[in-house]
Amino acid sequence: MTGILLAAGGTALYSVNDMAIKHLSGGYALHQIILFRAMVGMAILLVLIACSGAGFAQLRTRRPLAHLIRVVTILTSNSAFYTGLAAMEMADAAAVSYTSPLMVTALSVLALGEKVGPRRWFAVFLGLIGTVIILRPGAGVIQGAALLVLLSSLLYASSNLMTRSMRETETAFTFSFYVLSGFILLSLTMGAIFGDGSHDSGDALWGFLFRAWIWPPLADIPWLLLTGSSVVIGGLMVAQAYRTTEAAVVAPFDYTGMPMAIFWGVVIFGTWPDLTSWAGIALICGSGIYVVWREAALAKRVRK
Repeated sequence: MTGILLAAGGTALYSVNDMAIKHLSGGYALHQIILFRAMVGMAILLVLIACSGAGFAQLRTRRPLAHLIRVVTILTSNSAFYTGLAAMEMADAAAVSYTSPLMVTALSVLALGEKVGPRRWFAVFLGLIGTVIILRPGAGVIQGAALLVLLSSLLYASSNLMTRSMRETETAFTFSFYVLSGFILLSLTMGAIFGDGSHDSGDALWGFLFRAWIWPPLADIPWLLLTGSSVVIGGLMVAQAYRTTEAAVVAPFDYTGMPMAIFWGVVIFGTWPDLTSWAGIALICGSGIYVVWREAALAKRVRK
């Protein structure tokens, strides 16, 4: 029960981060929001590392190139997701992002040589049908935004495969430290190049990337603090859930982010998924839950 509550709570905090960034997306450049989020997250992370038994010694790594590739992949994934999220309803964006477990299944065959049975392939196929329903070919700018979220999901799946290959030598603190460091470095670089707003064409979709930096009013400070704290605390809760409880038990609760996305869409943004979106959401989430459950069940069988 503790593992389930941690997984559900951590995923709910992730949705809080998404909601806060979407709320701020109308007035800030994405890289300015990410800089605030990363700085808040890094402050919390450093305190936790200092209080841990191993201390800062655990940040040493013999795999700097692997960390660099993983950080660039996650940075690109985040940029694509939040750019798409700014132009989409939260429920649609969340549904498309939940294709990541399906992509991990497909990519694991190519990248890791793992075997995938017909039932999991069928689930992947159903999830892709749900994705096409959400994408709604011919829907104009929303289609472009959804494609960005789909690209983000593919890159996120790739980063998960990198994490799998590095987990024997790296700790959760190490992964988080280098990712947050990458966020800070990239955001500062983007701010130096685009922060004056001279590259902003006024386009509804891409303006979020090239908008000028502004000095945050006091009313926005809680929202900016919310992004960093929710990501770090949520990440630690999910990691603890998987560390202490069987993956087959907690993995389906990662999808609690879907009803949370619908909730925030209704309460904060006044949007509600239509019937077409509900069909896509059902296919993506249903197939994704089956894939993560089946993968965990097979892994348990192998350990026995």
